Amino acid sequence: MRTRIDLKTGQIEDAAVSFRRIGDLVGVFADEEARAAMPQDAIVYRVETHQAEKEGTPGGLLFGTSFVYPGKVGDEYFMTKGHFHARRDTAEYYFCIAGKGALILMDESGKCWAEEMEPGTLHYIPRSVAHRLANTGEEILAVGCCWGADIGHDYATIAREGFAKRLREVDGAPKLV
Repeated sequence: MRTRIDLKTGQIEDAAVSFRRIGDLVGVFADEEARAAMPQDAIVYRVETHQAEKEGTPGGLLFGTSFVYPGKVGDEYFMTKGHFHARRDTAEYYFCIAGKGALILMDESGKCWAEEMEPGTLHYIPRSVAHRLANTGEEILAVGCCWGADIGHDYATIAREGFAKRLREVDGAPKLV
């Protein structure tokens, strides 16, 4: 199945598109009062997915681009919900297309680290590692990704337990605390 991707923006032709708005992200940010005071329909991120295979197809691949908008809730940068893979024995690749941000990673023992993202950087997400994106810049952060169609997403663990650290603006710069 042939499709087109804009290599400058990451937009995918004929993609399935989903949005996450401030109102969808209850409990994601530390400052719930600040989140609740924001316009609930404000877009935090969107995901465009090219699905040559149905989700759940063994051996299939899916491709997508995540677009994290600039902004903050309190001193935390706009970010994705974050997830483990339902099949923990699977890995994934992310690559930065546009913008500036961080890939926040956490293994199952709670060890947490971040990798700076800028156009042209490639990031390998090992098996059994939760991950989320944060936009630390002034423009949309666009990140391409490729993952197995049968890996599934475990958002519930992160919703329940969170990440061990948060990416916050400290003295005008992003810091994992």
